Amino acid sequence: MTERELDEILTLYWPRVLRRVMAPGGDQWARGFARSIARQGKRAGWKPSQKQAWMMRRMVQELFETNDEPELIER
Repeated sequence: MTERELDEILTLYWPRVLRRVMAPGGDQWARGFARSIARQGKRAGWKPSQKQAWMMRRMVQELFETNDEPELIER
C-alpha cells in the first residue's frame, strides 16, 4: 500500500468504515479491527501489513457496495 493510498483511506474512508461497523448488530471482529487500524494509523510512520492492507481495502470496498444513499454533509 502506498503512503498516498494509506492517507486517503485513513482520512477519507476510515471514519465511515468505523461508523458502519459500530452500528448495532455489527461484527465484533470488524469492530476491533477497525478500532485497531484507527489507533495505529495515528502513529507516525506506521504501515499496515499485507493482511491488514487487504482487509482495509475490502472494508472500504464493502462500504461503497452497500451504501445506496449518498452521505449528506449537513442534516
